Amino acid sequence: MTRVARAPETSLYALVKQFLQAQGFEVKGEVCGCDIVAVRQLEGETTRLLVVAELKMSFSLELVLQAVDRLAAADQVWLAVAQTRRGRDTDRRALRLCRLIGFGLMAVNVASGRVAILAEPEPYRPRPNTSRRARLLREHAARRGDPTAGGSTRAPIMTAYRQQSLACAAAMADGPARPRDLTAIAPDAGAMLRRNVYGWFERVERGLYRLTEAGRAALRRWPSPAG
Repeated sequence: MTRVARAPETSLYALVKQFLQAQGFEVKGEVCGCDIVAVRQLEGETTRLLVVAELKMSFSLELVLQAVDRLAAADQVWLAVAQTRRGRDTDRRALRLCRLIGFGLMAVNVASGRVAILAEPEPYRPRPNTSRRARLLREHAARRGDPTAGGSTRAPIMTAYRQQSLACAAAMADGPARPRDLTAIAPDAGAMLRRNVYGWFERVERGLYRLTEAGRAALRRWPSPAG
């Protein structure tokens, strides 16, 4: 049985190039291993929009992996495949995958000269976690300096809470103190002394606290509260 040779990817090139040119891009083929590289100067800006398009006769894992490799360098990545009736370009799962990653997907009909846009190249944004975002911003703002190197795993993290606790401990090194005397250096001093997370403080009487031996050891380990 004789097998009919499929048209090469170059048959898609002219139509994809025409599509991108209509959007104001300067388009060139086979640039640094990319099937198509298109560049457009953004109006009123000095930056340029860089688009990479990869051509394949059918949607495949190899095409997706190839496109993933382009993400780090390009502002947008398009997958361009030959249009079919029952191929992967019609599979809703393939469409969802492109949207999830942020790829654009176009189906090219060489016979009719039409390009159908199946997915726009929009960056994937997970559902916002506003509480986690707030915690990150709050902790970042509250820390004094940059006391812990990223990637640290064996030493305790110098959090803003630990920094404020150390500030309280340093202020109590010479004798007991009341929370109201510490609020200038630690706004949450009252709660910190009551909770005593690290075991550094103990209550002498109502509203009066002193440093424990564990607290003094902490000051020897971290002599500067700012880290």
